[in-house]
Amino acid sequence: MAIVVPVTDPQDPQAPQDLPDPQVRTIDARSLRGLAHPLRMRLLDSLRFGGPATASQLAEKLGESSGATSYHLRQLAEYGFIEDDPEQGKGRERWWKASHTGLVFGDDLLTDPDPAVRGAADLYMHEVATKHTSELSTWLGNRASWPEEWNRTWDMSSTTLRLTPEQAQEFIADIHRVYEEYRVRAAAEDTPGAQQIRAHSHVFPLI
Repeated sequence: MAIVVPVTDPQDPQAPQDLPDPQVRTIDARSLRGLAHPLRMRLLDSLRFGGPATASQLAEKLGESSGATSYHLRQLAEYGFIEDDPEQGKGRERWWKASHTGLVFGDDLLTDPDPAVRGAADLYMHEVATKHTSELSTWLGNRASWPEEWNRTWDMSSTTLRLTPEQAQEFIADIHRVYEEYRVRAAAEDTPGAQQIRAHSHVFPLI
């Protein structure tokens, strides 16, 4: 199984690896070391969901120094997560864009024989979990400013099921079939009033 973060399908539920989108990047042990950093993950998310930007723009948006964002953007580029955007780079500043529409994170990274890889994988997963919590809290804090139709169209729910590992894998696959159905539909349609939404999926055994 894997963690998938598609651009049109919010951040990283578990899913099968036979993904149809050729723009989805599989994270390996080497590239994980280039991504598993809190600021780099935030920078990549900003470029993926907010579009191309310069180091200065990202620094202002994220409350960081332009020196820090410049350094970490170069690291992301070195590992192939971002690239120059020639359509935007008409001035002196360098514009960056995300290189892929999504990421796949394999379970094998969590059990890699190299402790440095396992540590990077653990950091990555905890940063993702923190991001999920932050996004939901941000929505709850700003919900009143949204139009009434969006205040009636959101969900924060959970359920407890008794499943075997095989049944849990089937359950996860079913969730992702729904994600993919709506992703494909959204890509094919230009519907007035459409808004980017975030859908989080967490499936894990209770301790």
